[in-house]
Amino acid sequence: MPITSKLTVKDSQLDPFGRAVMRELEKRVVIGIPGDSMHPAEKGEVPISNAALGYLFEHGQPEKNLPARAHLVPGVERIAEEAAARLKAAAAKALTGDLDAPEKALHAIGLLGVSAVQQEITDRAFAPLAERTIKGRLRRGRTGTKPLIDTGAYRRSFQYAIIRHNISHDH
Repeated sequence: MPITSKLTVKDSQLDPFGRAVMRELEKRVVIGIPGDSMHPAEKGEVPISNAALGYLFEHGQPEKNLPARAHLVPGVERIAEEAAARLKAAAAKALTGDLDAPEKALHAIGLLGVSAVQQEITDRAFAPLAERTIKGRLRRGRTGTKPLIDTGAYRRSFQYAIIRHNISHDH
């Protein structure tokens, strides 16, 4: 659900400033869980990455009786309008010479997005945990029954990164 637009420009038509603006506009912010963020395995369990867990939590796995508990997509959707407004303002600033504005906006959007996803995990009413899961938590000394929150490590594993995403243009 990225916010996208299409722009076709020939590099030969751009002056150095225009090329610098285009380089800034090629940056994107992504919000999620790094693939190397590991969930600590319980005794007898195979280790799994938090990113893999996130996919399972977001989409569910009916054959394993795991309901979908969407939190990443709704969290990012929650900030979409504000993100678009920040990007629009940053693009306008870039066109007037402030080439740092787009990246600053992306960092702000990344922080907003991570916070919104974490808030979704905290606030959203998810399908309740299975009795077996609750009993497992109790055996480990955990008393909470809120889905997606056990130790808090999963919730804290969300991050953002700024990446370069090439815009189609002629050379």
